[in-house]
Amino acid sequence: MPPYEGDLSQSRWFLAGMRGLFSLPAIILMISFVGFAAFALQSGVSRSEAMFMTATVWALPAKMILIGTMTSGANLLAIFLAVTLSSIRLMPMVASLVPEMRTSRTPTWLLLVLSHFVAITAWVFAMASFKNVPREGRVAYFAGFGITLVVVNTLLVGICYGLVSSFPPVVAGLLFFLTPSYFIASIWATGRQSVVKVAFIVGAVSGPLLAVMMPGFDILLAGLGGGTLAYLFDRFVIRAGKGTEAKEGDAALPVEETL
Repeated sequence: MPPYEGDLSQSRWFLAGMRGLFSLPAIILMISFVGFAAFALQSGVSRSEAMFMTATVWALPAKMILIGTMTSGANLLAIFLAVTLSSIRLMPMVASLVPEMRTSRTPTWLLLVLSHFVAITAWVFAMASFKNVPREGRVAYFAGFGITLVVVNTLLVGICYGLVSSFPPVVAGLLFFLTPSYFIASIWATGRQSVVKVAFIVGAVSGPLLAVMMPGFDILLAGLGGGTLAYLFDRFVIRAGKGTEAKEGDAALPVEETL
């Protein structure tokens, strides 16, 4: 393909990704950021600080943890560790998303830059949409969606920062919790492998229990322990069962069909 046509094609996919701003996941996330603006205002975080957090930290749970630890008077090291541990959950998303969109000509630095925009919204949207996007256009498509989403939400936080002061606290809380409610359903619906759904069930059961038994370490233990249990269950129970059924099916075939 000539360079001009290739650039035109990439621009087309970038614009297509930008239109993802009007998708249901993006709209729900923007509504949740209105709730974040209310939380930042009530916590004493300035407008510029809230906008800076949105653009640089990006993941909404990490920002909530950052503000929560700041207002609780925790030291800088504790704040750093809390935000870092909450963001480790994004590493498997990056690891599963990058192979879906990279090509032999995709520079590593570009993938590293785009990994900043990987959060649950972008991951769910991309994994659901990539089947309709050719591999050569996926980097531009994801860049258009991720960059637009971050820029729009950063501006939205700045605009809504003063407006949400008139919202009742219950309304602001409901706006914020729309995102986890939606993405609980989305993760289950988009799970392609059985291990994902097993991990989802283990996390849903163990998370509340660990929150009562070991508060402060519940997310870490539910993630590491639940993911490990899901992997072992999928590897030695589900796959073993499928392997046994396959062997029994082969054994039941007539001799002439097995030759």
